[in-house]
Amino acid sequence: MQLLDGKATSAQLKAEIAEKVAEIKAANGKVPHLAAVIVGDDGGSHTYVNNKVRTCEQLGFESTLITLPEECTEEELLQKVDELNKNDDIDGFIVQVPLPAHIDEDKVTEAINPDKDVDGFHPQNLGRMMLGLPTYISATPNGILELLKRNGITTSGKHCVVVGRSNIVGTPMSILMSRNAEPGNCTVTMVHSRTQNMQEICASADILIVAIGKPEFIKADMVKEGAVVIDVGTTRVPDASKPKGFALKGDVDFEDVKDKCSFITPVPGGVGPMTIASLMQNTLLAVERKANR
Repeated sequence: MQLLDGKATSAQLKAEIAEKVAEIKAANGKVPHLAAVIVGDDGGSHTYVNNKVRTCEQLGFESTLITLPEECTEEELLQKVDELNKNDDIDGFIVQVPLPAHIDEDKVTEAINPDKDVDGFHPQNLGRMMLGLPTYISATPNGILELLKRNGITTSGKHCVVVGRSNIVGTPMSILMSRNAEPGNCTVTMVHSRTQNMQEICASADILIVAIGKPEFIKADMVKEGAVVIDVGTTRVPDASKPKGFALKGDVDFEDVKDKCSFITPVPGGVGPMTIASLMQNTLLAVERKANR
């Protein structure tokens, strides 16, 4: 078993991005500017957004963090999105999810200018991805592709099983792994909460990508000998032995599964760092696309 080290791989990607940012700054003084909007006090969301802000600083980006109260109305959030759409100094921005229950996430996503949608969630960007056209690919799926590519994992002709069908990870991941590209060229099966023979299907996977949001759901009997296992899950589980009172658990039972895998991502330190690096990659792409418009 080998660990797919997202920290080390993302460090390679971030070094390449920082080099390009320095070149852009030397050429015209402009650096990529990423904004993030967060609504409410969700601890996980704040941790994730703060990591993005720190990464911006490391790579020479400019960043703006906009924090809105839990009781912020949908109209107020849409007004803030409109302001960011019209602000030419902002190259790309994200609205961190989940949002409070009284706000329609789909309406907010559709209000974002697709040219600034560096999360890659806008229907226009998802549609272009499905058609294989140039676009922003959602940060987590793109990060997984980079992790596979940069660690020399062959995907062509393999059976890839994606566990979970969210628009953020599962659905785009299934499309990307089936496209005529490398990584890609897989035969893809997607399983979800209504799948009746999930254990059997998962155990047939050469590449198993899990994004279901259930801590330690995947056990050894669901994993093929020698499979590549990508664990997207990160759930806070209470743990009094930890300084913060919780531990981060993936969707895969790491200790139960690790000896059957050829490669496996740890949690934390696997997909998470790649997601943030890919968001920076998309923001850099936004700057380059703007220059060519």
